[in-house]
Amino acid sequence: MAERKVHLKIRRQDSLGRVDTRRWEEFDVPLLPQMNVISALQQIQLNPVTSDGRTVAPVVWECSCLEEVCGACTMLINGRVRQACSALVEQIAPKGQTIVLEPMSKFPVVRDLMVDRTRMFEDLKKVHAWIDLDGTHELGPGPRESQEQQQIRYALSRCMTCGCCLEACPNVNDSTSFMGPAVVNQVRYFNLHPSGKLNARVRLEALMRKGGIAECGKSQNCVEVCPKEIPLVDSLGSMARDTTRHMILGWLLK
Repeated sequence: MAERKVHLKIRRQDSLGRVDTRRWEEFDVPLLPQMNVISALQQIQLNPVTSDGRTVAPVVWECSCLEEVCGACTMLINGRVRQACSALVEQIAPKGQTIVLEPMSKFPVVRDLMVDRTRMFEDLKKVHAWIDLDGTHELGPGPRESQEQQQIRYALSRCMTCGCCLEACPNVNDSTSFMGPAVVNQVRYFNLHPSGKLNARVRLEALMRKGGIAECGKSQNCVEVCPKEIPLVDSLGSMARDTTRHMILGWLLK
C-alpha cells in the first residue's frame, strides 16, 4: 500500500524586508496519525526537499506552547488566519487537497512563516495595559468582585495577542494606524478591573488619539476569526460609548 502524503504549498521569504525573495515552494511529506500543520512543518525540517527534488533551507516558523495558548504559530492556512498547532491536516484537507501556508500580511515577515508582532505589544504600552502596584509590601485583600463581573472579565482575559483579529480587520493596513480590536479589548478588560479603574481615564484618552477607537470600521471580521471567541464586537462598542462619554463629560473629572 502506497504511503499517504501531505502536499504543502508554502510562501517563503529569506529575511526581513527582502520582499524580492518571496516565492512559493511545494513539499510532499508523510501523513502521520493526528497530524497537525506543525507536525507537517517538522517533517520538512527533517527532510527539506521540495516536490520537484530540490534540497532547500528548512522552512522557518514560530511556535511555543503547541496548545493554542501562546499565539506564536498563527499563520494563514488555506487563506484563513488561525493557529498551526490546532489545525489538523485531515480536517483541513480531508481528501488530500493541497494545504497552502502563508505568513500573516499585517505584520513584518521575519522569515518564511515567522512574523514580528511587536506592533501589538507597543500598542499595549500606549494604552497602559497593566495595573500599577503601590509596592512589594503586603497590601491585603483586593476589592471584592461579583461572579458576574468575573465572568465578563474572564472572557476578555483569554486574548493571547495572536494577531488573528488584526489580520482579518480591513481597517488595519498601511494607510491607517488603527491599534486593532485586541488592544481595545484589553482597555475594556483593565478598566473593568477594580484596581485597574484607577487608570481608566488614561486608557480612554489613549483610545481617543490617533489609531484609537474612531478608526474602527465595525466590519466585525475580528470576532469571526478570534480563536478564543472573545466578544470583541461588544468590547469595541463598549469602548466607543465610554470614549464618547469621556469626551463629553470628562472635564467634570479634572
